[in-house]
Amino acid sequence: MEWQFAAASPEAVGVRLRTGEFLGTNWGNSTRTYWFDPRSGKAARSTGLLAGRPALDRLAALVKEALAERGGQVERSRVTADADTFDSMAFNRNGDLVVEFDDCEVGRCSLGRVAVAVPAQQVAPLLSDLGRRAQQAVREAARRSAHPVNPGFAATSSPDAVSNRAGNVDCAKRKCVALTFDDGPGPYTGRLLDLLAEQRARATFFTVGGGVASEPALVRRMSMEGHLVGNHSWAHRDLSKQPSSKVADSLGKTSDAVSEVIGQTPTLVRPPYGAVSQEVRDVAREMGCSVVTWDVDPEDQTATKASDIADRVVREAHPGAIILMHDIHRETVDAVPDILKRLRGKGYSLVTVPELYGSAGMQAGRMYRSGNELPGKQPLT
Repeated sequence: MEWQFAAASPEAVGVRLRTGEFLGTNWGNSTRTYWFDPRSGKAARSTGLLAGRPALDRLAALVKEALAERGGQVERSRVTADADTFDSMAFNRNGDLVVEFDDCEVGRCSLGRVAVAVPAQQVAPLLSDLGRRAQQAVREAARRSAHPVNPGFAATSSPDAVSNRAGNVDCAKRKCVALTFDDGPGPYTGRLLDLLAEQRARATFFTVGGGVASEPALVRRMSMEGHLVGNHSWAHRDLSKQPSSKVADSLGKTSDAVSEVIGQTPTLVRPPYGAVSQEVRDVAREMGCSVVTWDVDPEDQTATKASDIADRVVREAHPGAIILMHDIHRETVDAVPDILKRLRGKGYSLVTVPELYGSAGMQAGRMYRSGNELPGKQPLT
């Protein structure tokens, strides 16, 4: 089971629960979104966002109209105006009401999650008082995220580069490597950020969506202290074995979660396990993201000594290297001071992944595993 806030304000609180069941060959997912009204002190199902039965009937008709555009992929007859069918509804940052259906509920199971966004102007007359307050709460949160504020910790002044902007290092003239950290934020991420700040080193963090939702302050700190925040899927499942709809769902949710926290949309995707399919690349291209893997793996997932991790990184590092590590392991974070000292001793600059490619930049849908490769020779599809 995974959960995330659909909204959180003094006016309305929404919690989205997603349950996954392994069915032998793949996962089946069901979703419920519950709402709490702080004014009345009562909880409600998603239909509590609507002003009674006539509003639910009208919403069902609007959803059917939207699904008609998808042709024979879905069965509109399965959309019935009842609380069990409309059990997961929330607002996006534009105020549209997003209605989502479980796997297999309104179409073939291969479609995965099916969702319809009913435009804000169409849904406005259908909302209850709680629904209007919930819609406004989400819109206000979206406006605030576009101008993030300091959450209370002291930002460092050491890194010159910020988030996904290029730094002051020209990797065409200097030896550069990109340290990348997967699977966080985790219990050791805060200490890792302290170490990177002390040494004026930048890194790229490929964050898991569930962790972003539970540890937003750490993700905000990553961006504020000059690191780049990337997308590592929502729940770290192998995306190469998933249909496009589920790939888009996983990456899209994570992108939304990061955007909500730092006010910027990730432009880099690292698929879990480095497993890339054509569907993954297609979805990444549609999202405007480049796909990043690696060419140096110190195997820190299985290492028991920090010294072994540091030795492997330093031994295999080369100009343009993209180095894979994981900030969810204590031994990895323990190895970082030695790695930074020894790489600096060899004349390396520690940069974010896009800096490796300099003025050539990175293109959506292309796959990058080293700064020494020529991605321009890769086909987009």
